Amino acid sequence: MKLRITTPLEVVVDEDGVQALRAEDSSGGFGILAGHADFLTSLAISVVRWKTKDETRRYCAVRRGVLSVDGGQDISIATRDAVLGDDLATLAETVLARFRADIETERSERVNSTRLELSAIRQIVSHLRRGAGGIGGFR
Repeated sequence: MKLRITTPLEVVVDEDGVQALRAEDSSGGFGILAGHADFLTSLAISVVRWKTKDETRRYCAVRRGVLSVDGGQDISIATRDAVLGDDLATLAETVLARFRADIETERSERVNSTRLELSAIRQIVSHLRRGAGGIGGFR
């Protein structure tokens, strides 16, 4: 099988000769072997693992993403961020923790941005209510 992992900025993995792949989505872990049915799923923050024909095990931490299997031979993963590594424990501890922290920071920033937008809307509405006749002269 052929595996391709891409981010918006680079092709992280482009490898032929993949025998088996394991990944994780919201329902849990799953495996893919040659001849797998066409498949599409949304990945969780996790480590994707695969074994090559020469029995080498490879790992890549992904920050969510979309995995697709096409024709039972082509596996594609599109993700926002990916980090290759040789040690599963290191990827699981450091990289996944960083990805989770980044997502929490983004969530907090979105909340703060929404608060600012709502405050601006409240101020505009308050100003219009105090103005001459409301919006366009209608009350």
